[in-house]
Order: sequence, then C-alpha cells, then structure tokens
Amino acid sequence: MFPPPRSRLLPPGARVAVARALALLLTATAALLFAQPGSARAATSRQIAVPAAPMGWASWNSFAAKIDYNVIKRQVDAFAASGLPAAGYRYVNIDEGWWQGTRDTAGNITVDESEWPGGMKAIADYIHGKGLKAGIYTDAGKDGCGYYYPTGRPAAPGSGSEGHYDQDMLQFSQWGFDFVKVDWCGGDAEGLDAATTYRALSAAIAKATAATGRPMTLSLCNWGRQNPWNWAPGQGAMWRTNDDIILFGNKPSMTNLLTNYDRNVHPTAQHTGYYNDPDMLMVGMDGFTAAQNRTHMNLWAISGAPLLAGNDLTTMTTQTADILKNPEVVAVDQDPRGLQGVEVAEDGSGLQVYGKVLAGSGRRAVVLLNRTSAAANITARWADLGLTNASATVRDPWARADVGSYATGYTANVPAGGSVLLTVSGGTEAASSTYAGTSAFSGVVAGSTGLKVVDVAYTNAAATARTATLKVNGQTATTVSFPPTGAAQGTISVQVALSRGAANTLAFTGAPTLADITVRPLPGTNGSLVVGKQSGRCLDMFDSTIANGTQAEIWDCNGGSNQAWTYTSRKELVVYGDKCLDAYDHGTANGTKVVVWDCTGQSNQKWNVNGDGTITNVNAGLCLDANGADTANRTPIVLWSCGGADNQKWSLD
Repeated sequence: MFPPPRSRLLPPGARVAVARALALLLTATAALLFAQPGSARAATSRQIAVPAAPMGWASWNSFAAKIDYNVIKRQVDAFAASGLPAAGYRYVNIDEGWWQGTRDTAGNITVDESEWPGGMKAIADYIHGKGLKAGIYTDAGKDGCGYYYPTGRPAAPGSGSEGHYDQDMLQFSQWGFDFVKVDWCGGDAEGLDAATTYRALSAAIAKATAATGRPMTLSLCNWGRQNPWNWAPGQGAMWRTNDDIILFGNKPSMTNLLTNYDRNVHPTAQHTGYYNDPDMLMVGMDGFTAAQNRTHMNLWAISGAPLLAGNDLTTMTTQTADILKNPEVVAVDQDPRGLQGVEVAEDGSGLQVYGKVLAGSGRRAVVLLNRTSAAANITARWADLGLTNASATVRDPWARADVGSYATGYTANVPAGGSVLLTVSGGTEAASSTYAGTSAFSGVVAGSTGLKVVDVAYTNAAATARTATLKVNGQTATTVSFPPTGAAQGTISVQVALSRGAANTLAFTGAPTLADITVRPLPGTNGSLVVGKQSGRCLDMFDSTIANGTQAEIWDCNGGSNQAWTYTSRKELVVYGDKCLDAYDHGTANGTKVVVWDCTGQSNQKWNVNGDGTITNVNAGLCLDANGADTANRTPIVLWSCGGADNQKWSLD
C-alpha cells in the first residue's frame, strides 16, 4: 500500500477532500479484494502445529495373540531402555489376545488374572510408570478377530464390543488406557455400516473422557473397507486404509510394503491431526535388510503415517534402533503441518518422485523411489514441488548432512528396489493467490486440475480445538480441526483437489473466525478432467473407491482426486497417482468393462487420445463409451465399437 497523504502540509478543506478520496479508494480496494485473488500473504509465518501422528510400539506383528503381562512388561522395559521415548515414541499398544470374550453379570469385561495379575489396570499402571502411554484393543462387532481368525489361542466368541460401546470405552478409560484400536473382523462378518459404527465408538470415547478426564486416541482399523478416507477424519486420529501388512508367521515383504503404501495415499483426507494409516512397521523384523528398513521408514515418513514399531524390542539391534530413531527422518513424519506426501513425477515407469510440503516457507521432503530391477537416475524438479527454479539446499537425513545447493532440481542414482530420502530448504514458493472471506470462498482459480495446498488463516481464542466441515465443489465434505491460536491469528493447512479454471468453491461450516485462504500450486499433481461431450459429466471413480476392478462411471464434474486423470507418455490414463484405466481382463468385445487396476504397462491399459474426441483402447481398438448413450450420474463406462456418437467423445480439460 502507498503511505497516507502528509495532511499536515495541506489546508483544512483540502485535508477533508483527501480523506474522503482515500476512504473511497480503500472501500473500493476492499471490495476488490473480496472479489478477486490478491497477492499472497505470509500465511505460514505462524503455522499452528497440529497433533502429530501417533508413535509407539504394538504387540501384534511379533506376538499375535500370544501375549500376557510378562510379555508386555518385557517389551515395556526394553522400550524404555532403547531410547525410543526420547525419539518421540510414546505408546505401548496391547493388541488382540489379551481378552477371551468373558464378562461379569454386569457386562463388564473380565480377564484371566493368572495371565494378567492385577487385571488390565495393573499393566496400564506399569506402562505409565515408565512415562509411556498405554493402548488396548477391541473389535467393533460381537465377535472379534480372535474368534474368526484364532492365532495362538482358541477361538474366542464374544470378544468384541458391539452392544457395549459406552461401557467398554469407559472401562478402558478407568483402567488408564490412552489409546484404543478397534478392529473390524466382527463388523465385517456382520455387515455393519462402518461410518455409523465408528461414529458411535467415537461418541463413546468422548463420553468416557468426559467422565474420567482421560483422553483416548481412537484408531479405526477397518482395513480400508467402505472407504474410510471419506468419513473417518474427525472420528479418530487414524484409520487403516488397507489389509494387514504382515500375517503372523510370515516374513516382511516389500510387495506388501509397497501395496500398503500405495493404498494409503489419500491426501485430501489427511490434515489437521487426522491420519491415513498404512499399518504397523516391519522395521527390524526378520527378512528385511537395512536398506529395506530405511525404505520402509522413508515411505511412512513422506506419508506422515503413524509410526508403530512391531519388532521384538528385547532383541532389537543397534542398527534397527538407529533406523527407528533417526531424528531427521522422524521429523519428516512428524512435521507440524500434518500433510501427506504425494507423487509428483514418474518420468519412467517405476521411477517415482514423492513430495511432501513441510511447515515453513520453501521447505519440502522428497522420496525418490525406484521400483524397477535396475539402478537408475531419478530427478526431483523444484517446479513439480510448488517451488520456483531458484536455488535450494538439499540435505540427506540419513547421513544428517547437506548435499549442496541446486537450482531447478536434484538428481540421484537410486538402487534397484531402493529409495532416497531428501529434505529441501531455502526454496522459493511459487506464486499463490489469497482470497478473503468469512466462511465461503468462491471464484477460486486453479491453473490446472489437481491437488493444491490451502493455508487457512483463522483465530481460535478458545482453550480447545474447534472442528468444522469443509466442502470443496461437489466433493465429499471433510472434517477440519482448528487448534487454539490464542488472541493472534494463525494458519492450518489442507490439501484440496480443484478443477482448472475459476469455478472452484471452498465452503466451511462451523469454523472459527476466518481471515483468508491462500491457495498454493503443486504442479506435479496436475491432471485433467475427462469430460463426456454428450453428458457434460466427468470420468469418475465412484465414492473415491480405489479397489482393483472398480468400474469407471460418469459423474457431475467436481475436480476431485477421483476425477483427475494424467495422460502419460506411456499412453496410460492414471488416477490416484498409481491406478490405470484398464480394459478388464484384456477384453476386446463390445461391452467390456472399463475399470481401474494397478498399472502394469500392458496394452489393455494404453489409450490413444484422438483428434476427433474419441479415446481408443490400444489392445482392443474399441472406443471409451458411456454405456447405452445414457447421461445420468453412475452411467458405467465400457468399450464399444467406434461409431462417432457423442457418448464416445471426450475432452481432456
């Protein structure tokens, strides 16, 4: 802004005229700011730290159901002596096997005190005596996993909490537990609605906390069933996005590790203290090399995932302890901005770059991941990460040393099946736009369809966090937490999926006082909407489903991550960063379903985008077709002989 007029040099009448002119100018300027994006403010200058992803140890991976007081006590002692608490690991979580489904006449859980002397309160007290937090386990159904999948103990009917949610959560709190993992074996077998069920469990924990004063962290463990990324934020601190990473008795597997990592990437759901959970760590278990353990930590850290070790701590080597405790790797995972890293480049098949926006200005974490069988150079470009091409400092967190300063980007040779973790600092943020408002921000401009980082400036003078809902365009709403700021303004960050153009709207309901939002590009995530000419609707994966074999459909265009497709140099149409549009089972007949599947590089996943608006499958030679020329939401997509009709014509927008 220009300085005010030096009124002391003007006569009184002139001063009045100038003051009026200035008032009119400021009024017009304010109106313009509300209608159009302005210059970006330093929104991250006071980033409010959000609750970090939980860190600790859990019993399942090493012991399955073969646990008792002495097993857990030995692990607690080893945990305390290992230096893990100083590195940020806090929870000792007792998993399945502690309870065999017994209750007293009042319905209270009872345990075998020959295995748990003094009951469960005694082991919780022991854990607390070491300065740690205690976690416990149950199931959402009537019968838990120990009934359906007995491992080390006889099948245990009644080992779930259904019908006793309020009672069991209160009992856990009274025993002194700080963390509750709620599994889904009974819920799955009974066909329960996951969102409704976990909402009831979350409410039961809130009631227990109100009664005892002890907060409990809720871990939703329904294995990604019913798409928890759509509804779990706000219900608990973390939600499982996939199947178990290891079955008891099996050795750690890189295949399982990568599968769980891939299925865990839901960046619009992870924010403000709510976390996607790819499952417990396998670091230090038999079968993994040190390099594989580091890759495990790299991927979980770039995800901002919960870090729950699963190795036997009584036999942990110094090498494993050093990997788990590396302060710079842990800091990437626990970054106070709380966002999830996403894929920003894949120049060659299997040569991937993941980037995570960190707290502060010009800071990023990067993983270069080589999924191929040969060593290869992989380049992280600053522009893909939302930075300019100005010089930035690159650091190796494993070596705890700076690598140097580089303009435009950094290239490293990555071993076959391996990874490199980097942090980038001192970079210059790419141009962004700021919009003023109190709850709804319309006319938000995006240069391309894709993921953006949004810093929300607000004030919450209360002593506790306040939750609100955020709805972006026509996408599923998400719950956002606004931690206390004191009297001064601060910011929290979310990642949102926007459509190219100026028709985007971000609407908050129930938020504290908002000042503005700053929208920052993340160009490496840019894609396109695939819009049907006849329907005007977009190629869409219904309800953000990621399962292989899910049939593509059309839906009202909203710019969601389930509608953002990247057309690669390999002729793939990729959604979610790692799922390819696929002619099911290599079908070549009319009516073949068009689905999503893990990218394989095969010809049934390759497509020609043609000048006449058609998209043809390379293997089948047939056209992408809105089935039956229907235009309604949820019209399925199939292959059909090309006929020139508008239901076979598409534009990439």
